[in-house]
Amino acid sequence: MLKNSLNVIIIAIAIVISSYLFSNAFQNRNKSSDNISVTGSGKKDFVSDLIVWSGSFSKKSMTLKEAYSELDSDRAKIKSYMSSKGIAANEMVFSAVNFNKEFETSYYENGTMRQQTFTGFTLTQSVNIQSKEVDKIEEISRQSSELINSGVEFYSSPPEYYYTKLAELKIQMIAEATKDASSRAKSIAENANASLGNLKKSDMGVFQITGQNSSEDFSYGGSFNTQSKNKTAHITVRLAYQVD
Repeated sequence: MLKNSLNVIIIAIAIVISSYLFSNAFQNRNKSSDNISVTGSGKKDFVSDLIVWSGSFSKKSMTLKEAYSELDSDRAKIKSYMSSKGIAANEMVFSAVNFNKEFETSYYENGTMRQQTFTGFTLTQSVNIQSKEVDKIEEISRQSSELINSGVEFYSSPPEYYYTKLAELKIQMIAEATKDASSRAKSIAENANASLGNLKKSDMGVFQITGQNSSEDFSYGGSFNTQSKNKTAHITVRLAYQVD
């Protein structure tokens, strides 16, 4: 009889404990679901402070020695031209020379190849200029066609624009976006007659850089415009708060 009574007591205690644990878990589940998730954004216009500009030039000759000699002459003209525009020698970086043996192919009337005739060596070299004098290099890039008048076949590429203080800008924008998200969360809570509790989670969205007043599309991996001198940076931050 005593043993049976003891078993009944143990079972009763177990039921009480199980009920408490289940009730507590249920309450915590509901409590954890009382969250507010908001997304804040930051936006900043800025001007690039670094420009990278490049161009290429080439020469073709029947002998490799003559082609190299003519390319050396063009390189000297380019250095002289750049120096006259105020570009320092250490800002000009010339690439290794690339050369190709070129042939002209003739065909029979039935379309099969007849023969290949050697037409010469084509040598190509590029020059890369990196400078913080953005406006000056930008203007020179527009005037580089003047080199053609000196007999240099110079092909200018569009300048690329960068910003050297991007890390600092990003930190400022994260703070701005976080402040915006927090303000949104407070507004939602107040309108719902609730108050914000602890911050439960925060995530940073994609950091994007686009040209100012452009129609560039945002991308999942983040866009990074290098074609525009005037840029706009965008960032988003997502916050989740406990609601009390």
